[in-house]
Amino acid sequence: MIKVMTFNLRTDSEIDGINRFFCRTDRVLEAIRNENPDLIGFQEVTGPMREFLYKNLNDYTVVGCGSNAKLQREGNPIAFKKDKFELIGFETAWLSDSPNVPGSSFGGDQSKYPRYYHLARLHALDDDATLVYINTHTDHVGQNAREKASRLLLEVLRKEKQNPLILSGDFNALPNSPEIRLLLSEEDLELRDATANLPGTFHNYGRRIPTFKCDYIFSTLSCYESHIVEDIPVNGVYISDHNPVVATLEI
Repeated sequence: MIKVMTFNLRTDSEIDGINRFFCRTDRVLEAIRNENPDLIGFQEVTGPMREFLYKNLNDYTVVGCGSNAKLQREGNPIAFKKDKFELIGFETAWLSDSPNVPGSSFGGDQSKYPRYYHLARLHALDDDATLVYINTHTDHVGQNAREKASRLLLEVLRKEKQNPLILSGDFNALPNSPEIRLLLSEEDLELRDATANLPGTFHNYGRRIPTFKCDYIFSTLSCYESHIVEDIPVNGVYISDHNPVVATLEI
């Protein structure tokens, strides 16, 4: 079994007041500690936030960079348990027509923020198996940009389909949207939504009712169980503005 978490940490922003990231760090670490996932795909992680993860996730190796041309600003790093996996390959590519150009984008209706994915090729020590884990964060503005991102991700997944595949992230799209349906459209790939029966995940610190489902874990592995991490505020402080999402997959 492999326990996977996708976790949008919400970037560190002064406008969040008591819910600014460095006011929530105890709650973030508590959520990770309680769930004890083997793999974590983060989103909206700035440089100082990455340093925090490096320092405090002692059982994990954390890999990743920022999204702009200088590999700075927000990004979506991957964390994996040191005693569960050996990293045997790592790639970063941008969601654009020039994926090897750092900071590039599709343009058009995409926001000003570049988007990318990290791909970690991992040797599972307990099972002597190799799996491919991709973590991403697609655009929050442009639907055309998101559909193009889905097509690009499908190309990557096709090339890696000889191995078990896991794809996680904040896709900024509802389950019945074209960009999500596209990811699940190829029968030969057999990619399934491990979060299919889960409720919404973006709650905007309790202000968004109903919640908006945008955080997903897809895999070619069978899903044993999945759930969202409940986020009840403590003295007004939440874990994040998204619920972390967890799926246990059978390898």
